[in-house]
Amino acid sequence: MNFKSFVLALAMVSSAGAQAPNAQQILEGARIAASLTKLDDGLNGNLHKGNASVPITLFLKGKDIQFQFSENKGPWRVFHMNIGDENFKMFEIVDGKNKDIPAAKIVEPIAGTDLTYEDLALRFFYWPNPQLEATEDVGGQPCYKLRIDKPKGTTGKYEVVYVWIHTKFGAFMRIRGHDKSGGLVKEFQVEDIMKVADNVWTLRKMQVATCDPANGGRRVSITDLTFDAPKVAGPHGIR
Repeated sequence: MNFKSFVLALAMVSSAGAQAPNAQQILEGARIAASLTKLDDGLNGNLHKGNASVPITLFLKGKDIQFQFSENKGPWRVFHMNIGDENFKMFEIVDGKNKDIPAAKIVEPIAGTDLTYEDLALRFFYWPNPQLEATEDVGGQPCYKLRIDKPKGTTGKYEVVYVWIHTKFGAFMRIRGHDKSGGLVKEFQVEDIMKVADNVWTLRKMQVATCDPANGGRRVSITDLTFDAPKVAGPHGIR
């Protein structure tokens, strides 16, 4: 079963029949859906850009995120991020100790891919005061379209983010990040999902595209994020 749209959310939890009366509740539902609470061992996968493949492991537990990757078959680098409604802290774990990472680093690409630390954390899901703009189809699936404006004084590449959230499953289907002039900077498209537990689905494949805001949002670079089926998943996934 394929859902075509934007990322980075990283899990989908069914909430069939549930009603989301306002934008804040819709976004909070998507945040819950993005928490891999059923996967103690996290997700293993790869970032693919061109001929390069970067192995990655992700642990996402609400506001606490841990991930590690190995670039050019080198040693694994391990990071920890904590996301609050008004703060964002990131550390690299070196020799068992936390090393502070400057806030400016969150917009840097991970291992030369199109995915940044900010993208992986879905930080914009924690911005306040989302607005419900419309109900639109994404890949034939009904979705709520939300607008989220970056709070004043917050670091990051995006000024405004639009998120399309499935009206039935409560999970995001597409995300588009725009700059202060309204130009499209980044687009995420969820392409495939897989079942990991009863009524719990998670991302299998997502496409992340860097766009040129000065050229009508034309795609200039693409990275595919693909995860392997975890051990707790059934042998067939979603059908």
